[in-house]
Amino acid sequence: MITSKLPHIGTTIFTQMSALANEVGAINLSQGFPNFPLAEGLRHSFEKNLSENVHQYAPMMGIISLRETLSTLIQKSYNRRLSPDNILITAGATQAIFTIIQAFVHPNDEVIVIDPAYDCYRPALDLVQAKTHHIHLTDKFELDLNQIEQKLNGKTRMFIINNPHNPTGAVFPKKQLDVLVRLLEKHPNCIVLSDEVYEFINYTDENVSLNNYPSLFNQLITVSSFGKSLHITGWKVGYLTANDALITEIKKVHQFLVFSVSHFAQAAINDYLQTFDVQTLSAFYLEKRNNLQKWIQQSKFDLIPCNGTYFQTIDISDVTDMKDVEYAIWLTKNVGLATIPLSVFYAENPKTNYLRLCFAKDEITINKAGELLCQI
Repeated sequence: MITSKLPHIGTTIFTQMSALANEVGAINLSQGFPNFPLAEGLRHSFEKNLSENVHQYAPMMGIISLRETLSTLIQKSYNRRLSPDNILITAGATQAIFTIIQAFVHPNDEVIVIDPAYDCYRPALDLVQAKTHHIHLTDKFELDLNQIEQKLNGKTRMFIINNPHNPTGAVFPKKQLDVLVRLLEKHPNCIVLSDEVYEFINYTDENVSLNNYPSLFNQLITVSSFGKSLHITGWKVGYLTANDALITEIKKVHQFLVFSVSHFAQAAINDYLQTFDVQTLSAFYLEKRNNLQKWIQQSKFDLIPCNGTYFQTIDISDVTDMKDVEYAIWLTKNVGLATIPLSVFYAENPKTNYLRLCFAKDEITINKAGELLCQI
C-alpha cells in the first residue's frame, strides 16, 4: 500500500495546459518559456565550449570563473559585495528553492508564503511538514503589510517572497519593501527566501532586489535564474546567494541532491556574460508587453498592470461567468489560445477571474494571440 507524501499534488497546470494546447493546436501563452532562437552570442559560446574539457563533473559549488562573474554582476547591479564562495550554482531556480527549504525548515516550523504563489513552494514545504501561512496579495496585487506583520512572530522560520512577481506581473515598490524589511529585521531568526528570477525584467525605475538591504544580509537568501535572464529555460541553470553560515547548510543538501550542475552550460554562460548586458532585458520584453497590451486594449478583457516578468494578467469578469480554470480550458479548445488560470496559485479562497498570458514569444505569435482575443 502506497501512502503518498503529496496526496493533493497532481500534474502541474503548466503541463496540463501545454498538453491541451498541443492536442488542439492552440497558440501556447500558458507555460513560461520563450519560443525564439538561442541568442547568437550564446550559441557561439556553447559551440566553443563543447570542444573544451568541460564534460566531467563541475565543482560542487559551480565553476569559479562563473561565480566570479556573478560576484561582479551583483556588485554592479546592487552594490553588494559577495565572495564567489557565497554563490552556489544550481540546477535551475526550482532546485535552489527546494534545497533551501530542505536545509532550514523542520516539521511544524512556521513559514509565510505570499499567494498567489509559484507552484513549487507548497510541495517543498509539505515534504518537510512545515506549518505554512498563506497571505493574499491585496486586490491591487500589492503586499498586505498589515497581514504580514500580524503573522510574523518568533516562531516564523522562513518568509518567502517573489519579486518581480509570478504569476501576476506585479513589482512590489521600494516603499513597500522598506516597510517589509523593517518588519523582518525584528525577527532575525526568520530566513528570508527572496525568489528574484525575474530581477532583470522590471519595467519600473526602481531597483527592488532585497540585495539592496544590508540589514537583511544575515538572514537573506536570493535565488536567480539564467533560464529567465538568458532565455534558456531548458538548460536548467540558476544560482543562489547567502552568507557563510547559511550557504554552509545549503551546500550540505545540494551536494546530495544534484552535487554539481552541467559543466559545459556553466562555461558557455560565463563566456556569454562577458559581453551580454542583462540590463537590456527590460527593454527587450517591454516591447513585447506593449504589443500584447495593444491588442488586449482593443478586446473586451481588462488589463491588470504588468510592471515586471514576462507575464500579463487579464481580468475575464466582463467576458464570461465561467471560473478561470473552466474558461482557460474553453479558450484553448474553442478559440485556440492557451493561458494559465490564476486560481491554481492560491492555497485557499482563490481569485477566480484572472488569466495569465506569457509574452516571451516572437512577434508573430503575440499578434496571432492578440487577434484571437479581439475576436471574442
